[in-house]
Amino acid sequence: MAMRWGHPPAPLPMRVIVARKRGCLRVLARRSPGGCGVGTGAGFPSFLPKEVEEIKDPFARTLAQRIERLPVQTGSSENCIMSSCVKPLIRCETNPVVLLHCFDSSCLEWRCAYPLLEEAGLEAWAVDILGWGFSDLERLPPCNVASKRCHLYQLWKSYIKRPMILVGPSLGAAVAIDFAIHYPEAVEKLVLINASVYAEGTGGLTKLPRMVAYGLVSLLKSFPLRLYANILAFNGISLATSLDWTNVGRLHCLLPWWKDATISFMSSGGYNVVSQIKQVKQKALIICGEHDRIIGYKQAVRLQCELQDAIMRQIPDCGHLPHVQKPGSVAKLIVDFSRGGCS
Repeated sequence: MAMRWGHPPAPLPMRVIVARKRGCLRVLARRSPGGCGVGTGAGFPSFLPKEVEEIKDPFARTLAQRIERLPVQTGSSENCIMSSCVKPLIRCETNPVVLLHCFDSSCLEWRCAYPLLEEAGLEAWAVDILGWGFSDLERLPPCNVASKRCHLYQLWKSYIKRPMILVGPSLGAAVAIDFAIHYPEAVEKLVLINASVYAEGTGGLTKLPRMVAYGLVSLLKSFPLRLYANILAFNGISLATSLDWTNVGRLHCLLPWWKDATISFMSSGGYNVVSQIKQVKQKALIICGEHDRIIGYKQAVRLQCELQDAIMRQIPDCGHLPHVQKPGSVAKLIVDFSRGGCS
């Protein structure tokens, strides 16, 4: 099938096909009835908030139907977290691509680029970082940096099991750098998209009185603030699209443990990877949007200079989230980089 890098392919029909091509075992299938999280008549997992039904974006709806929860051990046998992710339909002999997401977001961020990566023949995982996304946190674990790192490692150790191309957008880039430093054997390469890596943690938010912190988190969840963030993040999208993408971006906030998980992260101090950047040994691809109004171009240049082995590519006419706004461009860069290109 010829790839159209500008657009994700149409959603796959319900079928099972097993084929081997270029070292990949391709299994095109939906979850069978009775699998973990199978939900409503529309095919959404039952653990997703019911508001998922209101989302109009066809690619968000399609990817949401593929979200699963996998058991991940984070300590003793009692500490098992049912962890949300999108598993690959393709298993390859080559190393997989693992997609993280931004601060307080979910794997649905990859709704447009994910199908393009699969169509290109990559084994792609879209995983939710502990404390965000759609994992079951009813028995709330700590959601600090160390816990997020440990959770990602245990998921990798249990299911992925090979060095990965780890992709982190915005704050997800800080998550990726922190992980690569602590578990270098698990990371072959890094892809950092509009990387937010020079903020020194959550600052004064760690000292807020608890009631004030809950008030602030309620504001963070609010539709008007999320809509404003969407308008800031994207370059030249319509109001109707912005409204719908706001619903996609805040869907995970509707889970009952979201506030407590967010406050746990904020009060812990957050990510501060400034001192780790120069220690990264993996080859890195830096992707930046030409019109990013959140992370400036100078920060991307600084990051390229401070990393030991990095290249940078800019995507024109694009804001802070190019993997949503320009998925074809981002997917092509990731595919080329994973196969040794982009030199």
